[in-house]
Amino acid sequence: MTVDSTSYLRIATEEAYAPPDLIDRYKKLLRGGRNVDPGFESLMGYFLFNDSPRTNAIVERLQDVGERRIHDMDATGIAKQIVSLTAPGLQVFDAATAVDLAVAYNDQLAAAIAEHPDRLAGLAAIAPQDPAAAARELERAVRTLGLKGAIVNSHTHGEYLDDEKFWEIFEAAEALGVPVYIHPQTPPKAMIQPFLEAGLDGAIFGFAVETALHLLRIIVSGAFDRFPGLKIVVGHLGEGIPYWLFRVDFFHRGIVQTGRYANFKPLRHKPSDYMRSNVYVTTSGMAWEPVILYARSVLGGDRVLYAMDYPYQFVPEEVAVTDDLPIDAEAKRALYQTNAETVFKL
Repeated sequence: MTVDSTSYLRIATEEAYAPPDLIDRYKKLLRGGRNVDPGFESLMGYFLFNDSPRTNAIVERLQDVGERRIHDMDATGIAKQIVSLTAPGLQVFDAATAVDLAVAYNDQLAAAIAEHPDRLAGLAAIAPQDPAAAARELERAVRTLGLKGAIVNSHTHGEYLDDEKFWEIFEAAEALGVPVYIHPQTPPKAMIQPFLEAGLDGAIFGFAVETALHLLRIIVSGAFDRFPGLKIVVGHLGEGIPYWLFRVDFFHRGIVQTGRYANFKPLRHKPSDYMRSNVYVTTSGMAWEPVILYARSVLGGDRVLYAMDYPYQFVPEEVAVTDDLPIDAEAKRALYQTNAETVFKL
């Protein structure tokens, strides 16, 4: 498969990497066995200690931000990847460690991008554990290193960005005009047990439930009223939320009217309006024509961006699903290329 530059460039917007140092640190945490988050143990314990061809290939590809990645992109017709630190990123560490690693890994990512500037772009790793430091690092990463936004791997030790103590991050992102990409991780300790019991804690279901909860918490918190220019990106076609928009609007209105919850705030707009004005979704891991078309129909064609979910869902045949969508050439170019160029200022 080759890129057809006369019609569109395929830009993949949720593509993971992990420096070898991070892999080593994850292994050390898992082997230490003390206060390890059960979701982290289930997820990274599987990938790092399960000796199978599939997991070995994924871990090897995660650590390469060079020739092997470019070769895989060429083989699948991907013109550019927007690369970001794999889940759970830095959010399993203590604050001081996470802050230091964010600086180091962002410098490393920027150097790798400089080797292939036409093929790679990146999102900054930040440490929500220290919101002020996270905001400063986001500004440095964007202004000095040329990164295109921030990656936050959903909850941080069970806490979510709807808490106003984290809003320095939103303030910085809005001021810089860059998005915050909320990538899934496994549910936190407070909610994971029923998922673990059924083997549903990871990408099969738990990721979507946890990240959808996170995004809805941000919406109902009033964050978008405080920061109307804030852009949030989520993967997997919105983690199920587009399917629920009518119901969320209906019951949000009722909850506000009845005053059922003391901390439930009236909003300037319906929750679905923020999904159409402040939120973008990517097709990562969802190479399925009906749901791509549905997301475009309810959110708008300018709200949906292509992603592969490399290397976790590196299935070359799935690119053809997007190529073959029954939409016109202009819409396909927006899905593959121009929406990403706009959102991430490529």
